[in-house]
Amino acid sequence: MKVLITGGAGFIGSTLTDKLLERGDNVLVIDNYATGRRDNLTPHKNLTVIEGTIADRDLVEKTFNDFSPDKVVHAAASYKDPENWFDDTLTNVLGTVNIVKASKKNNIKRLIYFQTSLCYGLHPLEQPITLKHPLFSAGYSGGSSYAISKTGGEQYIELGGFDFISFRLANAYGPRNLSGPLPTFYHRLTNNKPCFVMDTRRDFIYIDDLVEVVIKALDGRGEKGYYHISSGSDYSIKELFDATIKALDIKLDKPVEERQRSADDVFTILLDPSKINKDFDWRVSTPLEEGIRRTIEWYKKYGITQTYTHLKPVEGKK
Repeated sequence: MKVLITGGAGFIGSTLTDKLLERGDNVLVIDNYATGRRDNLTPHKNLTVIEGTIADRDLVEKTFNDFSPDKVVHAAASYKDPENWFDDTLTNVLGTVNIVKASKKNNIKRLIYFQTSLCYGLHPLEQPITLKHPLFSAGYSGGSSYAISKTGGEQYIELGGFDFISFRLANAYGPRNLSGPLPTFYHRLTNNKPCFVMDTRRDFIYIDDLVEVVIKALDGRGEKGYYHISSGSDYSIKELFDATIKALDIKLDKPVEERQRSADDVFTILLDPSKINKDFDWRVSTPLEEGIRRTIEWYKKYGITQTYTHLKPVEGKK
């Protein structure tokens, strides 16, 4: 099939691109390289790469018209500066509107979207969180520009009226990931910088497990609407840190500092994966320690010069 992937040079997008090319699909990638890496994509006869922003309506329309995709995976997102509401809105809302309009015009068969689980707010009403939970990306629960704009984009996709699946994600990690605690730990530990961990817990999912689900969805599995991609278990960030230390085979002089989370962070995000377990006949298969080991190997080979987060900086204890 012909698949158009926005943000295809990023963590999820490039990993999916590789898998689709391996099996013979034709892929077109749009990426502005704000957070994606050029070395994530290897030239291939079935791969076309367009450098640009999905906020450019003319570029999006021309790309869709020229490529005529069968299906679209919308992985592009702005998230690297929590105070940059302008770019978040430009990419996550306006960019998504451009993708939705072009998809409708070109009669794409399915659009796949990646939504943040922060759409449920900072104080979820239940654990684990089910798909019936109301959306609280802002309001009394607090929130972030990232969560607000990603949720706005999701709602425009539903408004489009065509077949879509929105995957509300647990914390994805793996090779090529440059956001979140794992790459930050690696970067700081290998540059002799102090580390700290937050008093939070997260549901982690390895990239290969996630992409397996996405490919099933591209091949027609699942019904129109919303799914959680998650393991159904949460781990403390301290557990993640300890597994990173083990993978790096280093010992610390003193225990790592633990800090209280900031106002825009949530204690735990534990998603109920029962619907996707049933509809996709799928479960997480990569143990956390094994996934961390593989990720660390990639970091050692390709290096990290910068990491990103949608969260505001956390101050140290006074």
